[in-house]
Amino acid sequence: MTETGTTRPGVAERGTLDKAAAENFPVAPFFLPKDWRTDLMAVYGFARLVDDIGDGDLAPGGADARLLGVSPAEAEDRLVLLDAFEADLHRVFSGEPRHPLLRRLRPTVRRRALTAEPFLGLIAANRQDQLVTRYETYDDLLAYCELSANPVGRLVLAVTGTSTPERVRLSDAICTALQIVEHLQDVAEDLGRDRIYLPAADMKRFHVQEADLATKTAGASVRALVAYEAQRARELLNEGAPLVGSVHGRLKLLLAGFVAGGRAALRAIAAAEHDVLPGPPRPGKLQLLREVGVTLRGER
Repeated sequence: MTETGTTRPGVAERGTLDKAAAENFPVAPFFLPKDWRTDLMAVYGFARLVDDIGDGDLAPGGADARLLGVSPAEAEDRLVLLDAFEADLHRVFSGEPRHPLLRRLRPTVRRRALTAEPFLGLIAANRQDQLVTRYETYDDLLAYCELSANPVGRLVLAVTGTSTPERVRLSDAICTALQIVEHLQDVAEDLGRDRIYLPAADMKRFHVQEADLATKTAGASVRALVAYEAQRARELLNEGAPLVGSVHGRLKLLLAGFVAGGRAALRAIAAAEHDVLPGPPRPGKLQLLREVGVTLRGER
């Protein structure tokens, strides 16, 4: 990587960047200007890698730990890895990062005058995942989303030079909604990691026990709970949707895609009758395109 160009991703980066294809909507689609795509992929690479550290999903072999200067004896300690990753992030702003994905990020940070705050938020969210596995209230979950999701939208606005206080507010609503949607899609997977992102107060309200989330198919109470949380996400998407109309051109299409991705995923969950336990309900491409059209027209 140079300050003015990019190199072909190496082995340490490729697996992380390939995961972009699995998102509900492409993070840097072809229709964006090349410099935007380069910078958005650099941001995505950071966000994906920190999530992989927090989830224990790093590629086997310990390459990432070695790149971050973590000894083999501590390579499985996620908190140690997150601390090392945070130290390498600071080198993005004042030095030479060790990890290639952070070296890829450095020219983006300089070109777009990005601050460390949103990146630190994403690290803090993954550190919290190691220490907090249950959320008592919806407000507690929203506070987690402030760290785990909202920084991504703020970075998109910063990269595209369109950040204003009102757009940040609308973006936060969209990003929190998308995080809740992801949690609903991944209830079974998260439980396998001993994490539950359904607020305990809501589980109690709908008479859902943790054991109910470990079954192969959801009962009526779990479905009702998922429907309730899905409606909350839908309302947040609707709250944030005016962000799409506040911008123009290809950025408008990108942001419409994010909103549409969330709406399409919610439709897929509803089509599964809110039974998310057999696996994540995913929307088809046609449904996604329909939702993009609806969002661009300002409909709900």
